[in-house]
Amino acid sequence: MATPSARKLAASALERYLESLRTGRRLAGHTLAAYGRDARLLESLAGERALAALTSHDIRRFVATLHGQGLAPRSLARVLSAWRGFFAWLTRHREAASNPCTGVRAPRAPKKLPEVLSPDAAVRLVAIDDASDLGLRDRAIFELAYSCGLRVSELTGLDLGAVDAATGEVRVTGKGSKTRIVPVGRPALAALAAWLPARSRIAKPGERALFVGRAGLRATPRDVQRRIKRWAAAAGIEADVHPHMLRHSFASHVLQSSGDLRAVQEMLGHASIASTQVYTHLDFQHLAKVYDAAHPRARRRKA
Repeated sequence: MATPSARKLAASALERYLESLRTGRRLAGHTLAAYGRDARLLESLAGERALAALTSHDIRRFVATLHGQGLAPRSLARVLSAWRGFFAWLTRHREAASNPCTGVRAPRAPKKLPEVLSPDAAVRLVAIDDASDLGLRDRAIFELAYSCGLRVSELTGLDLGAVDAATGEVRVTGKGSKTRIVPVGRPALAALAAWLPARSRIAKPGERALFVGRAGLRATPRDVQRRIKRWAAAAGIEADVHPHMLRHSFASHVLQSSGDLRAVQEMLGHASIASTQVYTHLDFQHLAKVYDAAHPRARRRKA
């Protein structure tokens, strides 16, 4: 059992650790507050035990306790990271013999499959019937997103000349400033051709962005998010649609049609094929629904 002086020393160590985070790493206020909550949670779970005397068995028990109380795996991972950092600081200052969090992992979070639109819903969303300048822009953005599977930041980051109508390709700068070439479908090229005259009317002189807003400056991801929700509601789509859903829909629909995982990986710009493989699960779900609806042995017999 820890003596009052040991508990006071542990509290002092926590305060000194948080102060080192504030002055040394210059963390934002809300981040620092989160570290403080996680560190004091450890103190609460330890009870009368001195923090420096905790073992990996104790840490595993604490994690199991928090998990049993309903703390999500992602939150547990964050808590463990904070504890690991605190004990690393203690060992560097020779106030603990070792880091009991080493080798302890949070439970794995179940993989959440991306939400996709049905092919029919995707076509209804991108086929905007609005000849206003912003309507033409929105259709070009959505058609390009669905045709090429672009991220919203990639769409808003496009400059004039990024799309080559002659070759039917777009040059995209993705994560890590990596450039890739993606084919563009005919409907997207047609939508872009309709948008460019409207763009020339509203773009500020010298603005290089392919997609601009009312003020004539580069459109932002937030602009696209707001517009896609508006058009999804107008199209009668009940899902909470966001720009990334068109990227997911592109990948799922192309994979269902072609089965070419490597090609989808290249077009999405994924560094690892493991990131692309999530869409094979969506493809399997689609096949399973078809099986359940069509296969005689899958149908439930009526009484």
